[in-house]
Formats: sequence, structure tokens, C-alpha cells
Amino acid sequence: MDNPAATLHCPNYRCQAANPPVNKFCQNCRTPLKRRYLWALGSGIEADQPESLIANRYVLVKERIVLDTKPATPPDTPQEIPEELLPYLRLSPYRLHIPQVYGRLTGGERRQDSEIWLLEDAPILETDTAGSQGELFPPLRTVWQEATAIRQLNWLWQIANLWQPLSSEGVGTSLLNLDWLRPEGSILHLLQLQRDKPAAPTLKQLGQCWSQLQPDASSVINKFFGQLCDQLTQGKIRTAEQLVGLLDQGIKDCGQGQSRHYQIFTGTDSGPVRRHNEDACYPPIGQLWSRSTDENALAIVCDGIGGHEGGEVASGLAINVLREQVERLHFDRDHWNPTHLTLKLEQAVCTANDAISQQNDSEHRSERQRMGTTLVMAQTSAHEIYITHVGDSRVYWITRQGCHQITQDDDLASREVRLGYTFYRYAVQQPTSGSLIQALGMASSTTLHPTTQRFILDEDSVFLLCSDGLSDHDRVEQYWQTEILPILDGQRDVPTAADHLIEIANRQNGHDNVTLALVYCQVKASADTAPTELAPPHPESLPLPTISEMPTVAAIVPSQQKTQPLTRPKRRPWGLLLAIVVLLVVGAGMAYLLLPRRWIQGFVSQSSNSDPSVSVSVTPSPTASPTSSPERTSSVENLTLMRVTRSTVTNAQGQDVPLLLRLQPPEENTSPIRLVPRGSVLQVINQSSGSSEEDWLKLRVCSAGTEIAETQGVQTAVEGSADATPESSTQSDAKRRRNIYPLVEPGDRGWIKVANIRSNFDFNFNPTLEQKGVCATAPESEALTPSLSSP
Repeated sequence: MDNPAATLHCPNYRCQAANPPVNKFCQNCRTPLKRRYLWALGSGIEADQPESLIANRYVLVKERIVLDTKPATPPDTPQEIPEELLPYLRLSPYRLHIPQVYGRLTGGERRQDSEIWLLEDAPILETDTAGSQGELFPPLRTVWQEATAIRQLNWLWQIANLWQPLSSEGVGTSLLNLDWLRPEGSILHLLQLQRDKPAAPTLKQLGQCWSQLQPDASSVINKFFGQLCDQLTQGKIRTAEQLVGLLDQGIKDCGQGQSRHYQIFTGTDSGPVRRHNEDACYPPIGQLWSRSTDENALAIVCDGIGGHEGGEVASGLAINVLREQVERLHFDRDHWNPTHLTLKLEQAVCTANDAISQQNDSEHRSERQRMGTTLVMAQTSAHEIYITHVGDSRVYWITRQGCHQITQDDDLASREVRLGYTFYRYAVQQPTSGSLIQALGMASSTTLHPTTQRFILDEDSVFLLCSDGLSDHDRVEQYWQTEILPILDGQRDVPTAADHLIEIANRQNGHDNVTLALVYCQVKASADTAPTELAPPHPESLPLPTISEMPTVAAIVPSQQKTQPLTRPKRRPWGLLLAIVVLLVVGAGMAYLLLPRRWIQGFVSQSSNSDPSVSVSVTPSPTASPTSSPERTSSVENLTLMRVTRSTVTNAQGQDVPLLLRLQPPEENTSPIRLVPRGSVLQVINQSSGSSEEDWLKLRVCSAGTEIAETQGVQTAVEGSADATPESSTQSDAKRRRNIYPLVEPGDRGWIKVANIRSNFDFNFNPTLEQKGVCATAPESEALTPSLSSP
């Protein structure tokens, strides 16, 4: 950096000493000097000159790229959040691909009425070579031709996985701008987000966009990719989930042309302050674990909660249960099913959670005596790695190009950001920002939401799993280049890197136990097994989901209420709760007699997050916020009319899949299934008893919606395609698979899980006669047995 005015301040918040711009380490404390480059949104920055210092802090490196010279100082983060920035916050779980709002830029020579926002995690190359500070990564179209077949499919696969989340936030158009898609090795980044105007994009448009890349695709996938684009533009691929499945098959075939070798090393230390080490890890510490492609690798890090003889017991128990559960899984390449494997991994986490929770109960532990643990786990399978986490332990993905945090902490700060309440750089300054909202062992697994992600391995990588004893104060971001990157260059072995990181954690942090696992993956081409040309994609060959794999609302979907911190578990005051239940039931009965019917239709019964076995009736005010928490089980009055506001639910992989109505009782696994479009109006006929999230509502379709842009599976209906009409029972199985699901029709009756209506329905709306449809004239006597909440 040639600008002498751009003094770099140490990123260590304890130091923050000023340094000449040519320094790589702080001249005071020897902390590596972080160069945080940011992307500027908004108008007005054009008035500033390159190399100028703005607001006595930011250096304009080049057009719209600025360098923060004071990374340890919190940026300007106002309380009022502009509407156009909300998608960035709500999509924060996808920060590996989508930049996040850093803060507001003030000062400079631009007009006073302009507003400029800065984005971090943008696709900007941090280099120290002369004349190339803060270069944008080249666009996708520039590097596409030189990429391998599996790398090209990997990029497309990432776009397909982002399609539904971005579309649901009204920014799906961003994925159609090839100049905004910027690869960093195998990882695909978006430069910024663009609002969908005038309408949401369709899969047909995505196929047309991809067609621009098809001529320069690798010869191995050229024909496959061309047919894939044709099927998109012709409406034969009807959902993003189908598209992901077809790309999965192509990547699996290409992955056979590569071999992978894994090295794993774990380490732990109680630290200079703590007397006891409550952490645990797997494989056992002190031994380098090495495996080839055909042997799946497993690494686990747990950070115990609950003090001596509490946290260490919980973390050790979690390790033992998870090892046992994962060893039972079958990783068969010929019968590979990523959805099934993801569900099994999350079920293993729930089993570990219940083992700890049951031991807490058996030992009569309550309040702060209850023990628990965080979890991060990495499981490899062929060409993929699955990352599962609960709590605030983290996983970082290090390649030769960069270091990225790929888990999002289960704490209050991250939750507030996902809800769109505040900016992250403001949230972490609050006293309770690090309070956990979930951990293993604190309650039954019915309230636990583990997150599992999967990534394609097509380049040498290191995955760092660590407790917050290392990750606190951005130590990984500061030291990855000096301590982890040498592994990829063959300049340092894995055990030495682990020892150095533990030493840094104790010296630079030192307030907690520190535990880590390094998973080093080496990828090599294998010409003997490489495919010469992929088979054509066949949407009809994709298996339909089984009943056990039906989607539920995943943890990645944020609650619509501010979450209370997981400070300490509470005793269950059964007597008090019973009294509350009685009072509320009596109150609900009086309200039923005294309040207008339209208010009664908005009544919901919400079960406590701390104890799902207790259900209490809550009567919301007619002026209450319509954004009630989706993490609370709902039970509604018979004959209640409700409108579908979102035609998808999010599965355990963070993917949005269609909202489905089963036409037969839940116990019949062969039940026909139909798709429920957004805008449909349904009427509650009956609800099964109890408060479990496995309960079902029996519903009647009053009118079928037409606003179905959220569900790519029926987007051709928006375009007027004849293929979008509901299928008859006489159509072939192949045709049924191509269309996946027919649409609901007025008069249809069926079942939807209570858990899946959480954030998908609006109970407080005034339906028109047309919206009431077949329910407008139906006599109330048609209703079945009254629900438990009826007076």
C-alpha cells in the first residue's frame, strides 16, 4: 500500500497500535495485520478520489472497494435498517456465498444526502503485492472455460442451492447476473444482491442464463449441461430441488475421477485460567489419523457447559454416542442419498442430546447444575463433506484462496441478524450477544434444531473445527495465513499446525479451554476412473421423498420473535403450570363467548419452548404482531380459515421444498400428495390431540392460490404452460415424476403437519367471497369433532 495516510491499526482490540501500511505484523504485539476490504453500495462514493482517506478511517482503494484501517473499532451501524438491506440480514446463514452488511460509510466529498453501505465477505482478493491491493475475483464467465468438469458442476450446484432462499427474499434475480457471480476457487460468491423487479425469476430464465456458459463447458459435461439447460427452459425441471438432484448425480459421476486422502489431528488444552478441561474431541488426541478415499473420515469437537463434573461429562457422552451412531451409517456410493444421510446425522445429534438430557433428569440436575455441550462435527462421504453443528463452536474452511467461517453461531447476536432486527457488527457489541440459544442436553430433542450443511470437495482444503477458546476475537481470521495455509503448501504438517493454534489461543485469548480438530483433505485426479462423458439428466429418475423424509421447518429458518438466551435450564413447576392451564382454558372459553368470531379465528395455542409436553392456550390481541414464532406449536379452532403466505418449508439442509397436502390419513404411507400454492385458502376441519410437533391438521381447500412463484416446481403455471395442469390418476408414473406433484383443487381434503403451518399461514385476514370458495356455503355441521381448544 503506497498511501502513507492509510495507517493500519492493529486488529487486536487490546492493542490497536498504528502501523505503517507496509507492515505485515503489528510492530507492538506482533499480531498479523488484517486487511479488511469492503464493497460499497449506494451512490455518492464516485466523488471520492482513489487513495483518499474517508471519515479518517476508510481508504478508497479503487472503484467501490475500500480498506478499513481500523478493524478493531466498531463501524457505524444505525438502528434503523433500510428495507433494501433486509435480505442481506435474513440470508446471513448463507454468508459463505452472500456478503454481509458491515456498516454505513459517512464523510467524504459526496453529497450529504447520499447513503453508502459497506459489505464484508465480498469476493475481494486480499493481496500484498504491489499495485494489487483488494482486487475483485474475476467473474464466472471469465474463469468458466478453464475449470474442470466437477468444478463447473459444483458452481452450478451452488447456484441451484441458493435459488430458493434468494427467491423467497425477493432477490433471486441476483443469480442471473453472471458478472456478479465471482468464484474463489471452488466457492462461488455473489458480489451483491438485486431486487426482483417486476416479478420473481423463473427456472426457465435460469436455463436461458446458463445457456450462455454451455458452449465453453468441459467436454465431459457439455452434452449433459446442454440437455439440462433445455429441460430448464422447457419447464421439465419444475423445482430447484429437482435441479439440485440432477446436478448431484452429475457431480457424483465426475467425482469418481478423483481420489481423496484425509489427515485428521485433534488437540485440547485447559488454558492458563481454567482448572478443568470440559471439552472433548474425536479422534483421540496425540495421534495423526489418516484415511484414503474409500474410508470415511469423522472429526468431532464438543465444548462442555455446566462446570466440573458437568460440562466434561456432557461433552464426553456426546462424543461416545455420536461415534456409535455414525458407525452404524452406511456410506454406499452405489446407493448414495445425501438427504437420507443428512437426516441420519441430525438424528444422531438428537440421540446424543437426549442421552445428556436424560442423565440430567436422572441426576435431578436443575438450573445451572444442568450440563450440556456445543457440537461441531465433520463427516466425509465420497466427494462430499457434511458439517453438523449446535451452539457456538465453529468450523472454518481454508483453501489456498481464503479462509471462511461456514457455521453460524447459535447465539443471540446471530439470531437477531437472521430476524432482520439489527446489523451483526452492532449485535456483537451487546452484553448478552454471546448467550447461546441452544446446546446439546439442555432439553428434549423436540426443541433442538441441529444444522447440517454439505460441501463438494474438488480441491485441497483444511477444515478447522474449534471451540470458542480459539475462535474468539477473530484469532482464526488473523492467523490462518501464517499457521494453516502452510499445510496446503506442504511447508507444515498437521500436528505442528494444531500445536501452534493451541499456543496462540492460550496466549492471545486464554480465558477458556481450547479444543480443535484439523481435517486436511488432499484431492488428486485419477485418470483411470474419470468419466469421458456424463449420461443425460433424467428428472423422472429422481426418487420421490418418503414419508419419513417429508420436510419440516429447519433451524435455519429464524423465529419471528426475539429469542431468550439459554442462560440456565429451569425446573418444571408442574403445579403452577397446571393452574395456568386451568385459568387460560377458562379465559379462552369466556373469550369464545364474548369476542367476535374473526378474533377467535386468530386464536392459537402455543407450547412452551422449555417444555414441549405442556400446552397452554394463549389469546393474542387483535393488534398483536402477525409474526408469531414459528418455533412454537400451533393449534387452531375448527372451521378457522387461513391463507397460505409461503408455499415452501425449509428442510434440514436449509433447502426450501414444496408445502404438501396429504390426501389420506398420516398413518397411510402410500398417501397421494398435492402441492399447496401460495394464496390458497384452507379451512381447519380437525386437529389430532396433544401438543407434539408430529400432530396433524385435517384441512379442506376452500380455494387454490395462483401465486406460486415461490415453488419452482410449478413456475410454468405462471407462464401458462400446459404442463402445469394437475395430473389425472391415469397418467404414467414417468409423467407423474416429471410433474412431481399435482396442485390442490377446491374441495380437496387432507393433512398437513402442525409444525409445517408455523410460518406459512395467515390466520388474521378478511377473506373475500371468492377466497372462501367452496367453504362459503358449507354448513358448520360439516365439521368433525371439536378440537381440544374449543369450549
